[in-house]
Amino acid sequence: MSSARIHETTALYGSDASTDEQRDALTSGEVPVAVYGLGKMGLPLAAVYADATRNVVGADVDESVVKSINAGRSHIAGEPGLNELVRDLVSADALRATADTVAAAREARIHVGIVPTLVDADGAPDLSVIESVMRDVAAGLAPGDMVVAESTLPPRSCVDRLLPLLERESGLELGEFGLAFCPERTSSGRALEDIRGAYPKIVGGADAESTRVAALVYEQINDNEILAVSDATTAEAVKVFEGIYRDVNIGLANELAKHAAEMGIDVTEAIDAANTQPFCNIHTPGAGVGGHCIPYYPQFVMKAFETETPVMAAARATNDEMPVYTAEHALDGLRAEGVDPADADVLVLGLTYRPGVDEIRATPSLPLIERLTDEGVRVTAVDPVNTHREPFEEAGATLAELDELDDAYDAVVLVTPQEAFTDLDLPAFAPNGDRKLVVVDGRQALRALRDHDAIHYRGIGINV
Repeated sequence: MSSARIHETTALYGSDASTDEQRDALTSGEVPVAVYGLGKMGLPLAAVYADATRNVVGADVDESVVKSINAGRSHIAGEPGLNELVRDLVSADALRATADTVAAAREARIHVGIVPTLVDADGAPDLSVIESVMRDVAAGLAPGDMVVAESTLPPRSCVDRLLPLLERESGLELGEFGLAFCPERTSSGRALEDIRGAYPKIVGGADAESTRVAALVYEQINDNEILAVSDATTAEAVKVFEGIYRDVNIGLANELAKHAAEMGIDVTEAIDAANTQPFCNIHTPGAGVGGHCIPYYPQFVMKAFETETPVMAAARATNDEMPVYTAEHALDGLRAEGVDPADADVLVLGLTYRPGVDEIRATPSLPLIERLTDEGVRVTAVDPVNTHREPFEEAGATLAELDELDDAYDAVVLVTPQEAFTDLDLPAFAPNGDRKLVVVDGRQALRALRDHDAIHYRGIGINV
């Protein structure tokens, strides 16, 4: 199709129509929207866009995802209300999916990219996926179109990488189309709630008109404040800074946790008490930091710019050490109970990086299992949420279901407190005889067992 494929009244960027007229066009379906990437964050975003604008095509390279959505089914588990919303929107012809990204781009006036930003083998950010999407967008770009990136990107990615790409591939220049960065601020398990307004929405454009249009669009989607920052780079920095703050804060908490024995205190008790002061917000120490966000976002600054980052690097190193540190707690506990690790049976609870989310990227359970098996430990791992078996089996673990667990273990290590573990009677796993069951609490979830007669309790940050 040519750039004249859509009537000019459906263009928001550079429009002379009043704000009310533009808003009405957007919410009545006169402004076609394409959302590129229909994964854990992308499908909820596409659904909320469709609920507000009534005219969304979602593009994804996975044909099975496309087929599922067009049949009115969400392929994303654990997102309350998403399956019903997708079903209703597809039934109402407000949402459909395609694997033809270029065709979607040719139809749309608003283009929203929400695909993963990867890191390479050295930890440096890899923008190949979002750049591939933008090439397809450029193939269908027309004057008046608005391009939005929601994928988390290193600061300056929009102005240094995406804008030149769009201009080069489309033959248009900024001013003929708009570009803004509007980061997703969404957590798995509550995506619809977050997108619709749990937090202010950050928008920042490559020019003032891009910022205006982005704010107008997200005002129809987000019930919270729309926070327009100076430019796209500032908006990119906001998202990255959020993740870095959490990583550094957790690194501090983990470093403090390592002082528990020397101080002779429960560090987590001290942290909780310190946090009653409104200017203190120390996070909780634990077995490690996983997922596709927090462990990676510091690299978007550390590896993308020349200025040294000693604080970020130290926090990253500390957090990367925690799975092995937690495993050492188990090994030390076994030895204290007179058990050679090479003769030990250890149960690991939780394999996903967080409760309720079937995601194992950077999960702390994997290096923890590897450390245990390096010492000859026989590891049984259980996680009713996890569907990824191969990495853990390759690390030497035997995966089991809850109803398949043995009667006795020498140690239990809690990595991820899945809801299904709440009713586990851990003292019942204690070995026969005078020996206690070593329990390593990696998430401050088993503190009720600290004084149990059958338990040798070891918690991260708790004096043992």
